[in-house]
Amino acid sequence: MAQNKNALIRYKTIDKCLQNKYRKWTLNDLIEECSEALFEYEGRDINVSKRSIQLDIQMMRSDKLGYNAPIIVYDRKYYKYEDEEYSITNIPLTENDMSVLSESVEMLKQFKDFSLFSELNGIIQRLEDKVYSEKSDQNAIIHLDKNEGLKGLEHLDTLYQAILKKVCLVIEYKSFKSRASSVIHLTPFILKEYNNRWFVVGRKKGRELLTLALDRIIKVDYDLNREYSDENFNGDEYYKHTVGVSVLPISYLKKIQLKIDGKNAPYVITKPLHHSQQILSKEKDGSITIEINVHINYELERLLLGFGSSLEVIKPQALRNRIKTIFKNGLELYQDEETQ
Repeated sequence: MAQNKNALIRYKTIDKCLQNKYRKWTLNDLIEECSEALFEYEGRDINVSKRSIQLDIQMMRSDKLGYNAPIIVYDRKYYKYEDEEYSITNIPLTENDMSVLSESVEMLKQFKDFSLFSELNGIIQRLEDKVYSEKSDQNAIIHLDKNEGLKGLEHLDTLYQAILKKVCLVIEYKSFKSRASSVIHLTPFILKEYNNRWFVVGRKKGRELLTLALDRIIKVDYDLNREYSDENFNGDEYYKHTVGVSVLPISYLKKIQLKIDGKNAPYVITKPLHHSQQILSKEKDGSITIEINVHINYELERLLLGFGSSLEVIKPQALRNRIKTIFKNGLELYQDEETQ
């Protein structure tokens, strides 16, 4: 992989050199420029041999990478592009390239608020212009869930940078339950996405871990006066027993047995409700009984309720009663229609 990356850096460097038609480029000049470029990218001296550059030029001239670069030698020692307007960055895209790029652009645009991808912003825009100006008119093949009206995404960059650079934060936050906003001093650890919403997980100053929804954040500032306490936080371990984002105390961790009817059993088997899922039994009618080991939280309840009458909670009894009550209350909302 490193060798392939170095080769791409050399191709790009040679291309940049040969685009400069006001200078004469010898093989030694190209070697020197490629060496400097590799040092800039890798931070160390990399020996670029004469043979390497000769092979690079041969590769760029060929069709193996689709370049077909018109590199010629004149006066027996100088290299240039015969077509002065040529560049490997101006290669026409094939129809397949257009299709792949079109879907890739849509995927990348989902992360436009991350500074991790900030350097791609201009590239994405140019790709998008190129794709939509050259490809045939067709609908997207891949359709991604997205919520254009989602609030809080403007904070993604600040939060990401704080985690990356290990900086504490001062966050003005207003939960759905609060009448007024409050100020939270947070040491941020990870960003988490769930059900098309984004959250930041961190430790409140001197206290418990918190999960804050980005759409409830009013303002974010860096807290440079506080020292970042690096706990080597492991998101996978933290959410190991959780559906969603609400991690609860160990007392809420239960082994939950669920019966799924035959119609929905194949979906639950191929897409487990949780990684701890185990099949306890299979019946002749296709129904199954499964067990998961998770916290009983709000997100789990919503997941189970989403199955409606296709799912029955067997154990624990407290959760069974809870789901039963919710269904009963829901049924009462429609009782008046039956009496009309």
